[in-house]
Amino acid sequence: MRKSAVIILSLLLSSQVVAQKQIEVKDFTSQNIFRSKSVYGIRWMNDGRYYTALKGNAVVKYDVTTGDIVETLLDGQALDPMLAIDDYAFSPDEQQILLLTNRKPIFRRSYTAVYYIYNRQTRELRKLAAGRQAYGTFSPDGASVAFTRDNNLFYVTLADMQEVQVTTDGKANHIINGSADWVYEEELSLTKAFAWSPDSKKLAFYRFDEGRVREYNMQVWHQGQLYPEDYRYKYPKAGEMNALVEINIYHLENKKLTHVDLGTETDRYIPRITWTQNPEVLSVRRMNRLQNKITVLHADATTGKATLVFTDESDTYVDVEDLLYLDDGKHIIATSERSGYKHIYLYTIEGKLVRQITTGDWEVVSFVGIDQKSRRQTLYFTSHEESPLEQYFYAIDLSGRHKRKLSLHPGVNRVNMSPDFKYYLNYNSSATSPDRVELYQTKGNKLIKVLEDNAGLLATAKAYGLVNKEFFTFNTAEGTSLNGYMLKPADFNAAKKYPVLMYQYSGPGSQSVSNAWGGGHYYWHQMLVQKGYVIVVIDGRGTGGRGAHFKKQTYKQLGKLEVEDQIAGAKYLAGLPYVDAARIGIWGWSFGGYMASLAILRGSEVFSTAIAVAPVTSWRYYDTIYTERFLQTPQENPAGYDENSPVTYAGNLKGKFLLIHGTGDDNVHVQNSIALADALIARGKQFSLFFYPDRAHGIYRRNARLHLYTLMTDFILENL
Repeated sequence: MRKSAVIILSLLLSSQVVAQKQIEVKDFTSQNIFRSKSVYGIRWMNDGRYYTALKGNAVVKYDVTTGDIVETLLDGQALDPMLAIDDYAFSPDEQQILLLTNRKPIFRRSYTAVYYIYNRQTRELRKLAAGRQAYGTFSPDGASVAFTRDNNLFYVTLADMQEVQVTTDGKANHIINGSADWVYEEELSLTKAFAWSPDSKKLAFYRFDEGRVREYNMQVWHQGQLYPEDYRYKYPKAGEMNALVEINIYHLENKKLTHVDLGTETDRYIPRITWTQNPEVLSVRRMNRLQNKITVLHADATTGKATLVFTDESDTYVDVEDLLYLDDGKHIIATSERSGYKHIYLYTIEGKLVRQITTGDWEVVSFVGIDQKSRRQTLYFTSHEESPLEQYFYAIDLSGRHKRKLSLHPGVNRVNMSPDFKYYLNYNSSATSPDRVELYQTKGNKLIKVLEDNAGLLATAKAYGLVNKEFFTFNTAEGTSLNGYMLKPADFNAAKKYPVLMYQYSGPGSQSVSNAWGGGHYYWHQMLVQKGYVIVVIDGRGTGGRGAHFKKQTYKQLGKLEVEDQIAGAKYLAGLPYVDAARIGIWGWSFGGYMASLAILRGSEVFSTAIAVAPVTSWRYYDTIYTERFLQTPQENPAGYDENSPVTYAGNLKGKFLLIHGTGDDNVHVQNSIALADALIARGKQFSLFFYPDRAHGIYRRNARLHLYTLMTDFILENL
């Protein structure tokens, strides 16, 4: 090629790079031009031919065979009174719709709302009850709706709209009936803490006695308010007292209350309750405080007597896994990591192991369901069988034979199946493609319709020149192979030296490196790439997708191996010819903020800059369930808490450090950042500190996200 032609080609390529639109902070915060579309809130209908979803302020009905809208079942604008519908649920016969409006959040998942009942035949709209309620739920026969209000449990009989109060002793910060306390909500994903029996004659519910749990006091500085408000709530910190939890069963016919006998040990958890197919038998899962043993119990609804069914235990900890009672009333499907990888097992109703259904050195990600009416009783699940970085959809017979892969696209596949298992929605994304939502007929695995392809987002990504993930692996000095990916500038030149910003979360069982679109703070990272930075994400030991041993080797020493792996990653990067070894930074949020703090303090020889957002800085400040699952209690394992606390290493700070926290964080309290700041000051270390008034763990509302990313961008540009 002639020299002149090379120059012209070079100029053309340069102009193409320059022509790419430049990302601004407002693009992915206030304006959100990179919003990914999807298909949300699917409600499959009984006949299997249709599903519904909330579209705008209307409940619309779709034909499964075409994916097209066939009817508007309910328009919130046309109701009297007009309602803004936040959510909805059908009665079992689909003739009534429970409408949730005016939803107000409490913590991450909890809320209160105003409920209405809409009768599709009479078109009558009735308010369910006075005041605000939570977790409204139809009984299986559709005759009643149960809910909680002011820490008590109620139900309304729809025939006469009479309200029945099940409990009367509910009291804020003391007794909770039918709803979960803060720590169960946050760590066990439990908010609605009641369940109807299959015959609709009984309500099983949790009762939390928080009397012995210490309060956390959070000051709230409402804008324009003369004095701050004290907000107090029960938050059990590691090693402290939990609420006393019991399970009760209320009998609607005689108003009798049965107390379930869960044994004499009260310092334990009840992560789940589920009715079996027998309306006289309640399934209760009991877990010891150290969370290394979980027992399935069957409780007699009349006497409350509980019998042991089976136990799952570990030398480290066990997770709350799937549990399904089959329609035959004789068998149970459960998942467990007992083999070293999460797999699916079949038990008899008495707890005898029949067989392990899935096997191999790979993890089941999710148990989707079992078609009990099919000849071979087909199970559906997703797994990491082909790669920890990818997730595919499979079917297998209850016998453990005839496994077949249903996913047609590479990457990460998530599935929502119809109750009759005749259809499913597949949500696929890869490193080069955002969510693609497709509707399939299960028989023959036939594609019916592409419901969303995110062509608009792909066009936007092209216009802004978003770069693709480049996956890599490397071995640490100890010989552990770790997965990672890089984002490099579009005009990358291997002969140049680039600054690197590493991002990670690193928490137990998490996964940031996968063949999926985007990831945490993806568009901010793409903006920094445009400014000449290389972004690197590495999943170290303790993360998920690679089996129980890889995940659980951080047990009792949370933070130690994880930060060693991030330091090892930085050293690996420093050895690459295109990396400026003097300009390697790290950042993260929550557990990732904890890691970023540890990294700048314990890895000062490789990290010159760090940003920690809402970090834990001492696990002594965090809650019982999460912390003790991985560290035991501070009384049993004090070294595990203190030897891996950023506060312990405050004197090591050499580089530039930005510490950020919301003062209204009910999850990781601002106390964490205050403790680290105080330790840094005591040791004469200069650093940057920024608080977001009244903002929670996610740091949002009133322009906070735009401000936060601008703050972090300026810090990176000035210091890395």
